[in-house]
Amino acid sequence: MNKEILLVVETVSNEKNVSREVIVDAIEQAIAGAVKKKYRLQEKKDIDARVEIDLSTGSYKTFRRWKIVDEVELEMDDQQVLLDHEYAKDNNLKLDDFYEEEIPSIEFGRILAQTAKNVIVQKVRDAERSRIVDLYLPKVGQLIFGIVKRIDKGNVFIDLGMPDKGTIDEAIILKDNLIPKEVIRSGDRLRGYLSHVQSETRGPQLYITRKAPEFLVELFKLEVPEVGQGLIEILGAARDPGLRAKISVKSNDPKLDAIGACVGMRGSRVQSVSNELGGERIDIIMWDEDPAKFVINAMSPAEVLSIVVDEESNSMDIAVSEEQLSQAIGRGGQNVRLASELTGWTLNVMSKEDAENKISEENSKLSDMFMQELNVDEDVANILASEGFSTISEIAYCSLEEFNGIEAFDSEIIEELRKRAIDNLDEKKSKIDKGNLLSEISDLSDENIIKLNSHEINSKDDLADLSVDELLDMIELTEEQAGKIIMEARQKWFNKE
Repeated sequence: MNKEILLVVETVSNEKNVSREVIVDAIEQAIAGAVKKKYRLQEKKDIDARVEIDLSTGSYKTFRRWKIVDEVELEMDDQQVLLDHEYAKDNNLKLDDFYEEEIPSIEFGRILAQTAKNVIVQKVRDAERSRIVDLYLPKVGQLIFGIVKRIDKGNVFIDLGMPDKGTIDEAIILKDNLIPKEVIRSGDRLRGYLSHVQSETRGPQLYITRKAPEFLVELFKLEVPEVGQGLIEILGAARDPGLRAKISVKSNDPKLDAIGACVGMRGSRVQSVSNELGGERIDIIMWDEDPAKFVINAMSPAEVLSIVVDEESNSMDIAVSEEQLSQAIGRGGQNVRLASELTGWTLNVMSKEDAENKISEENSKLSDMFMQELNVDEDVANILASEGFSTISEIAYCSLEEFNGIEAFDSEIIEELRKRAIDNLDEKKSKIDKGNLLSEISDLSDENIIKLNSHEINSKDDLADLSVDELLDMIELTEEQAGKIIMEARQKWFNKE
């Protein structure tokens, strides 16, 4: 039976690509388990045992062992001995060491062989899972190549391994992560982006996607050597899979045309990427540190006539000619949606006439408010509105440097406007009940109170009407802090109840 053990070790190790040590450990555990069972049934003892296999001969020895402890646990006297026991003293053993005595081994018969087989199967599974995780976890975020093995309920299963090396690893592309309408058949060679490795009861599962924007970026990295060399950076991507995409690029070499490098000679590079994506049309956009210029580039091929940036709402109003309005929006809003995803701004596209009307209406409302609140004439109010002021607080807290940049105002007018704005705010605050002041909220700094005042939030009542998201748009806080502040502002409501 000794030769039988060696044969099992060699066969399983070769077939499953698992180390011989793992198989030997499984057999040793199986034999030790059988020894424990024998003592439990025949001698009513719950012992601990260890088996040691000699890989050169296939023979094995069995040892009964006791753990060295400072206090023997209840019903563990068959597996533990005290530190001051003669066994421990004579062998210079320390706490948590084991004292061992060799005992007769049991025969490696049919029943034991079956037990060993079960342990080996589990060990092989564990080793296989560990190997897959160790091999593919570092590859998350990279392109993966494989052969389509089968298609089941729209999900595509791919062989990633190399049979000649004894490894056949499988990954899955879920139906929702495939490019719509693409035709895939068994035997096709397919690329994908390894999105994550997930541990499941049946073992680690490798998930690949062909829809993610990252897949597009990795394909360009593959086709454009300048990206790998660091001469060009791909800073973002947005996709309508199978139809259209936009990527933003930046050149780190002033002599290198980033867009031209990504397009390639006669469009060869971008065409290779497009072909991989089922003919997806790709716009290559030049990145710009100026958000407005970046958005103008991202709206390509539509030509932007004017743009109004609202940093507070993280949005931009974009005006285009009436003739280009449909092109700027795109079919089903595709162009503006991709530009918005690429830039991170909410984009509102409109005709030049609509943009002018909107600005005119907003400026008219602001002018009326400034005339009423600051007691200024229409000309001064119109200038304030056209210069981008939208609240009394912005005028009160505007820096002199910024104010001096308005050519229509001299220092005397600027000083008077600031004074009137501050007086207006002070008057409003004086009308607020003492128990309704923002300064009484402990977690609100003076700087944040000023920011809230610029949004016309001057009291606890004003603050209490806000949602967490609205407050976070005005000042920088964590969601937990924002929620706590709003609840403190609303405490007055609960007290009334």
